[in-house]
Amino acid sequence: MTETFCFEQADSPLVISIPHDGRELAPGMAGRMSDVARSLPDTDWHVRRLYEFAGQIEASVLAARFSRYVVDLNRPSSDEVLYDGQLSTGLCPSATFDGANIYARGNSCTSRERQRRIRTYWQPYHDMLDAVLTRARRRFGYALLWDAHSIRSEVPALFRGVLPDLSIGTNDGASCDPRLQRSVYRAARATDYSVVLNGRFKGGYITRHYGNPGDEVHAVQLELAQHTYMDEQTLRYDEDAAARLRVVLRAMLGEFVVNARRA
Repeated sequence: MTETFCFEQADSPLVISIPHDGRELAPGMAGRMSDVARSLPDTDWHVRRLYEFAGQIEASVLAARFSRYVVDLNRPSSDEVLYDGQLSTGLCPSATFDGANIYARGNSCTSRERQRRIRTYWQPYHDMLDAVLTRARRRFGYALLWDAHSIRSEVPALFRGVLPDLSIGTNDGASCDPRLQRSVYRAARATDYSVVLNGRFKGGYITRHYGNPGDEVHAVQLELAQHTYMDEQTLRYDEDAAARLRVVLRAMLGEFVVNARRA
């Protein structure tokens, strides 16, 4: 374990990134936050636990320890908007997905503090992710990145209605070889879960920045509706639902890996 993230190394081309399940806050931050924000409502709850099987499939895992409210690792350090015409909470968010203030009045993140958070939390995660993918590509000739996320199934400020259970994103096919994309999508469709490919979630900064099929780095983002493995009201992890979902995750990841070997 390092100061800002946890890393588990495996001898495999597959790397699972979990940037939003972190719960820790920067020193002194909690005392400046609103009561609502201190409960960290926009966390990708239990995603690291859900992917605990990663070692069994020989996947490396990189997981953030700090909350996305400290800094959002799935956004560029420049904080440019990734989705045109949609609400953006920003690199160092000031509001929750529901629009509530993260900071008490007069306590927002300053420009200097933002730069410090980039250096302290954002940069180390991306340095490690880049190093792991580079090492995998040199050893195996290619690298596979799976960016693992989850979100409440209903967030009216961000999208209408209820999300599909499984939202697969490859930046409209730019981050992943088409054959690998099809194999992952087929595995998801062969289930009882609702599935969409490159819908509301096409992949954030991690998928877009690292996914480069021409350089043999293939990236897929999977956004899970949280009701597929937990109670969204109580935040309780549902062991039975999670066990069912893991079967599908392993099938999707299996197709990702097997078809990459055939390339």
